[in-house]
Amino acid sequence: MGSTTLDREDLLKSAEPDNGYYIQNYARVADHTIDLNIDPAPDLVVEVDITHTDINKTVLYASMGVPEFWRFNGRDWKILCLVEDAYVERDRSPTFPLVEKTTLYEFLEAALLDEVTAEINFRQWLRQHGDIKL
Repeated sequence: MGSTTLDREDLLKSAEPDNGYYIQNYARVADHTIDLNIDPAPDLVVEVDITHTDINKTVLYASMGVPEFWRFNGRDWKILCLVEDAYVERDRSPTFPLVEKTTLYEFLEAALLDEVTAEINFRQWLRQHGDIKL
């Protein structure tokens, strides 16, 4: 989805994550404009929060039913998974269980130096460590 506004009129809430992804539910939303009143929430939302905000994003995304929320504050990377109605921090993503959080830090650090090379290296790493076709 990229950076887009997630709007749920019935909840009187909206959010604008840095990136939102449909992975498991891609086939359900690929052929039309997404309407969160009908369609599922993105499978994964990613936010880089360097500045302080008064909005409690974990409560907001949980109320929208976003199953997985990655949050980076400039130092710490949190992988949050929705369990019932609240997020629980995990050491790896259930969507990408092959990639440990420590590995994500390594690739994030590399991306700060050279984003293109970091992406190439990450894709190569995935090919070497799993049955993934990219």
